[in-house]
Amino acid sequence: MTVSKVYVVGVGMTPFRKPGRDEIDYPEMVREAGKKALDDAGVAYSAIEQAVVGYVYGDSTCGQRGVYELGLTGIPISNVNNNCSTGSTALFLARQLVQGGLADCVLALGFEKMQPGSLTAQFGDREQPLMRHLAALSELYELTAAPMAAQMFADAGREHMAKYGTTAEQFARIAEKNHRHSANNPYAQFQTIYSLEEILGSTMIHEPLTKLQCSPTSDGAAAAILASERFVNEHGLADRAIEIAAQEMVTDTTATFDDRSAISIVGAQMSKLAAQRVYQKSGLTIADVDVIELHDCFSVNELLTYEALGMCGEGEGGGLIDRGDTTYGGRWVVNPSGGLISKGHPLGATGLAQCTELTWQLRGTADARQVPGATVALQHNIGLGGAAVVTMYKKP
Repeated sequence: MTVSKVYVVGVGMTPFRKPGRDEIDYPEMVREAGKKALDDAGVAYSAIEQAVVGYVYGDSTCGQRGVYELGLTGIPISNVNNNCSTGSTALFLARQLVQGGLADCVLALGFEKMQPGSLTAQFGDREQPLMRHLAALSELYELTAAPMAAQMFADAGREHMAKYGTTAEQFARIAEKNHRHSANNPYAQFQTIYSLEEILGSTMIHEPLTKLQCSPTSDGAAAAILASERFVNEHGLADRAIEIAAQEMVTDTTATFDDRSAISIVGAQMSKLAAQRVYQKSGLTIADVDVIELHDCFSVNELLTYEALGMCGEGEGGGLIDRGDTTYGGRWVVNPSGGLISKGHPLGATGLAQCTELTWQLRGTADARQVPGATVALQHNIGLGGAAVVTMYKKP
């Protein structure tokens, strides 16, 4: 089997918006994000050999309906759904097509048109996919009427506080950082800077998580065009190509349920294993990384992911945020886009929006958000149920 290097040659996204605020439907969002990615790469839609499209809330062939806005060339279009890691799953499958020599140019695209308010189950006549996770969590913490996702991550935060002395203020500092970062992101759903006091004083959702520490539901789309080394050379794209140095997807292992830990139930072990495999395959470590986009669906998960990625030891995540190690002037810049908490979280688009931000960072075109001298970037996207995708990018 031919194995090719894989490059991101074009990216694009829509602004992320609060659901119900306008009449923009998903075909329009797909058209905007896809056209931006094609224009960014400087290639025509006719060059795309396959497309992988991710979304969580939609009917069976929404991917086709959306991509038809870009052209009707008869290419294979596959639809994927992996909860909150759907966008990165589309990226993962597109990368496999190129790396395996099955295609030279593939479109990965994700979108979501969501309902306002907390996520709820869509089908009442069958077991929900998180029932096994919730059953394991109920053995550790009493389940309440709070939104289920927030409750799961809040309980993981409470466990971290009990085991390591982490404070509610440290979790809130993560949200303060991400809201501050998003003020420089014109694509972000929220661009308001909040003080630590405002974040701690906002509505309590499930202790220790307040409203301003939770990602919102969002509408939006994002896209990336992946290409082989041959395609890059033939089309003169070397000046804008960003290499995917390694990428891994991990689903739940026995540790999720056997550890008797809320931290494991919300995917920390998946993230850790995916990161370890990426470091091994890429020959790079977390010490080589300059900028990170990670899955801060809730402030708690950002702190848990610091530890899963090896940015610090177990139980030491709070120290990173206290020292300023995860913002401008620190060791890494984490979520320069504002992250899910402030940029927004349209489930199918999130992973590809992360890819878009990191591509801009490594090209040096992230404007006011630019991390000086960034040459290596790391992406982390997780969906409960579950799948964690970790991707290492580098400037060739």
